[in-house]
This record gives sequence, structure tokens and C-alpha cells, in this order.
Amino acid sequence: MPTGMAGPVNAIRGGVYAFRGNPFIEGAGARHYEPDAIVAMADGRIVDCGPAHEVAARLPPGTPVTAYADALIGPGFIDAHVHYPQLPVIGAGGKALLDWLTACTFPAEERYRDPGYARDVATRYVTENLRHGITTAAVFGTVHPQSVDALFEAAQQRGLRLIAGKVLMDRNAPAALCDDAQRGYDEGRALIGRWHGRGRLAYAVTPRFAATSTPAQLELAAALWRETPGAYLQSHVAESRAEVDWVRALYPAHARYLDVYAHFGLLGPRAIYAHGIHLDEGEFALLAQTRTALAHCPTSNSFLGSGLFPLHRALAAHRAALVALGTDLGAGTSFSMLRTMQAASEVAQLSGHPLAPACAWWLATRGAARALDLEAQIGSIEPGRDADLVVLDLRSTPLIDFRMRYVADIDEALGVQMALGDDRAIRATWVAGRLAWDRDAAQHAVGAAPEGVGG
Repeated sequence: MPTGMAGPVNAIRGGVYAFRGNPFIEGAGARHYEPDAIVAMADGRIVDCGPAHEVAARLPPGTPVTAYADALIGPGFIDAHVHYPQLPVIGAGGKALLDWLTACTFPAEERYRDPGYARDVATRYVTENLRHGITTAAVFGTVHPQSVDALFEAAQQRGLRLIAGKVLMDRNAPAALCDDAQRGYDEGRALIGRWHGRGRLAYAVTPRFAATSTPAQLELAAALWRETPGAYLQSHVAESRAEVDWVRALYPAHARYLDVYAHFGLLGPRAIYAHGIHLDEGEFALLAQTRTALAHCPTSNSFLGSGLFPLHRALAAHRAALVALGTDLGAGTSFSMLRTMQAASEVAQLSGHPLAPACAWWLATRGAARALDLEAQIGSIEPGRDADLVVLDLRSTPLIDFRMRYVADIDEALGVQMALGDDRAIRATWVAGRLAWDRDAAQHAVGAAPEGVGG
């Protein structure tokens, strides 16, 4: 047990499943499964982990150990792309991307001029993350700075690691949702001063996508990103064919969509682009070369009919790009990373390149941490990493309980959890070594979660 810890040690016990490498490259040897393990935590970090009988002998006398039966402890899930302001329009379907933006997204986002409304939705969003085992997320606000203030406040109160930023849009959107290049830069700088690097929070410069920003705004977005150490850049690319055609018409000097972002200096480590369904070989190569990440959002892509993301091409061994999974709420249809993993598996199956459960799990944990340049902090269960953990109930429903009697190994068990699991499977969520969500306690507590959204 490491010495010099300032805080007390606490621990949890159950099966442990995590990754020591990349299963896309190393296969089963990349994963680590211990059927009975203890994870010890102090000062917000993991300080010991391993077989229960070994770790128990190293624990300080009197260390509290919370045991979870029929459970699997894993790294907290990472959602690499989500729009929290769109929670009130989840399920508003029947439209393709650009029509959905006009009919659903923009009217919903106009309401965030009201700080009270923003606080209500942000509180709901953070609570749902914890209820679904998500401990880190990269999140879009709206054009309103108060939408980001509300989100960071809610995340800080619950200890969530959050990457977020104010949306930049200065054209091709309703007037009430447009800033201008200088105002967007100035408001971003002010938000960075208030929040970036504060606790577990990081700012993301957030141009919505090339079609809603002028060249002047993209230039200032790049300047803001480059002058802020540790900041992120998040946007969208090649989500639908109509969007690709629109960007080509707006930026005729650039042969390909990704070239627009490259021209303005918006590619590189800590840049995250959602979707990438309709990228060509050269664009995938550019992503790999610049270490720019893609967020694969399968439930959203299916819901809007945008297309099937070619994961096998993105991860081609000769120039593999960084890829993580994203819920993309509210075009995405579920907070659950189990449902998102299953959707990614179905897309891969339809593409003729099946996705093994271990690989799907990696994309939501260690692979996502790598994509977000956080692999040294989160995404695995090792001493020194942040103690962000999800505890999965392996028998959360009668059907899952029945099905688990017939699994052959841990990999099949993960497949069952992906195919049949949902929020009921999240037994507990630990954030920085603190119990942040307990399913059974919440079921018996009055007012354990906020009831709806005001306004």
C-alpha cells in the first residue's frame, strides 16, 4: 500500500474487468479479468487493486470494504460527444440531420438564455450521467455562456470530470443563436477564466460545425484553442451526405470537409470530431497523422438516418485513428453506454465487420481515455489512476439473470450485458473515490433525483 496518503483508504470488492492494452491489436491479452478483486482508493485515486485475498492483506486495519455480489467493477464510462441542451427533445424523430437541427435543436437551444432553465437541465443531465455510470463526458452547451456556467456548476457539485464549451455560431442559424467571431472569442475567454482547469473541469472551444461558422470565427476559434494550455476543441464532421455537400459549397477552395478544419488549424491532440461517417481514406489518414479523435455516435446516426460509421476503416492497422463512443444526446436515444456499445456492435455487424464485446467496452473506457488524451488519468483500473468506477449488476433483470446462467466466459457475459442491459444494470458509480450514485439507496430515497425540468 502506498505511503504518504493524506486521506483515509476505502475499498470496494467484486469482479474486476479492465484493459492493460488495446484489444483491437492485442486481442484477449489486452483485457484483465479478476473474478474476485478489491480496489482500494484514497485521495481520489486508486492506490491498490488485485485479487481480493492479496489486497485485503495490504489494507490498513479498519479499512471499510463495500462488497458487491454478482457484480463487475469497471472503469467509469466515458461519453465523448453529447449535447446536454437537447435533453428536452430526445426522441423527436422522423427527420434527417439538417431538418432536425432546424425543427428541434435550434428551438430547444433558444431556451438557454434563461439561467434557471439551464440549471434545471444541467442538474438533470449530471444526475443521469451518474445513474448510467458515466464519469467523464465531452459536452456541448449552447451559444449562451450561462448554459456552460450551469453545466460546470452542476458537474463540480457532483465531482464529475467534464469537458465542455459554449457553441460558436455566427451564420446559418436563428439570429437568437448567433454570436459573432469576436464575441464568441471573448465569451470563450471569459468562460476559460472562470472554469478551465478548476478541479476536474476543462474547457472545449466548440464551433458547432463548419457550416455555421464563418472563416473569421474558425480563425479565432483556433487562436483561442492554441492559447489555452490543456484546452479541447470539439465539433462535427461528415455526419450526413447533405452536410458534406453544404460544407463543400460554403468552402469551395477545399476539396474535402476535413481540409476546412485543417486549414484553420483545428486538428490535433485534444480535438474531438463527432461522427465522421462520410470521410474518405485521405481524411482518415489525416486524423491519424494529427492525432485528432473521432466520436462514434451509433444511436444518433441510426435515429437520423445519417449512415453507418465505418469503424473498421477508421481503425485500419496501417493508420489507426483515435476513436471513442458518444451518446450524442438528444439525437442519440440513450444515456446508457451499454445501449451505445450494443448499437456500435450492430452497426459493425451491418458493415460486415463484427465488433467483439471487449472491443466495444474498450471504446467506452480506455480507448476513449486515449482519444481524449486522458489515458494517464482515467479509463483503466490501476494504482495512480483516478478512482472513477462503475459497478455493473450482472443480474439486473429477470431475463439477464436467466441468460447469465448459460454464459461460457466473461466475454460472452459482456455481450449479454450490452445486448440486454440498461440503466438498471448500474449498481453504483464511484467518482474520485467517492460513492456518487447507489441504485438501491436511490430507489428507497425520497427525492433522490430531480423531478423534471421547469420552464
